[in-house]
Amino acid sequence: MAGIDLHTHLAPSLGAAEPAGLPGLAAVDGRLSVDGAPVGPPSLYRPEALEAWLGERGLDAAAVSPPPPFFRQHLPAHEAATWVRALNDGILRAVADRPRLLPMAYLPLEHPEVAAAEYDRLRDAAPPGEGRWAGFAASAGGRSVSLADASLEPLWSRLAEDGRPLLLHPGASPDERLEEFYLANLLGNPYETAVAVAQLLFGEVTARHPGLRFLLVHCGGCVPAVLGRWQRGADTARPGVPALSAPLREAIRGFYADCLAHDPAVVDLAADLFGADRIVLGSDWPFPMGSDDPAVLVAHRGPEFVRRAGVENARALLGGSDPVRRLGI
Repeated sequence: MAGIDLHTHLAPSLGAAEPAGLPGLAAVDGRLSVDGAPVGPPSLYRPEALEAWLGERGLDAAAVSPPPPFFRQHLPAHEAATWVRALNDGILRAVADRPRLLPMAYLPLEHPEVAAAEYDRLRDAAPPGEGRWAGFAASAGGRSVSLADASLEPLWSRLAEDGRPLLLHPGASPDERLEEFYLANLLGNPYETAVAVAQLLFGEVTARHPGLRFLLVHCGGCVPAVLGRWQRGADTARPGVPALSAPLREAIRGFYADCLAHDPAVVDLAADLFGADRIVLGSDWPFPMGSDDPAVLVAHRGPEFVRRAGVENARALLGGSDPVRRLGI
């Protein structure tokens, strides 16, 4: 089949001298050590390995974003501004001269003013028609401010006008109970996504900015299982729940979700909730919690759905961004 994998990761390609100028960063045995911990498998640093993997799976392209260890949400604003500039410039270097790899620039939502400034820098860096970014990425939950917070309104306005998607990938959960049994990933990731989506829906962010396009990884996390409960809370006017301008079943249709659920029944639930036209392929390459072939995750729904998720839905999500247009997908 042909299509686009919307959820893959690469490490930034940093110059030899850069880690020395970035506190908390070091190069160790071909990998980057971030805040004292080496990040990722070796293939995370090999964009040619991702290209080879795409060829083996019959995929046209992959959207590429930095994985959560590079979010570094604990940094103060001035350090975050320096780091995110280096991170995004490094992601561009990692995919240079590789048109099948579609970069997603990271925006630090824990510092809304830094995120807006970085967006402006990236937007102004390339003439119309020559941009390299296919979209943006940010942390769902973790240490991000509430996505309903007024401080993010300037960024939401810019992104809604822009039209390129924002991939929300869960950041590290602040819940210390998740330290055992690998629960920070197994449970924390799905519910951090749900926290972010709840803030967007109850804060009516997408109602105010209908041009926003969000992509949720891990098949929307806990959202497909709890949206009905959220609606019940709105229907019964639970404390703190605002009156909503539209039912949540309608509002959620503005979101896309990848297919990375590891359970066909959950994929089916997500397709019912978000819509069959809102499910895309996502592998989480090259991490062990991902899938070796994202098309397999939706194969039970038939070849037409596989093609739709990989091609039509991906094209609708990415819109007319310059790198996608140049690929001619």
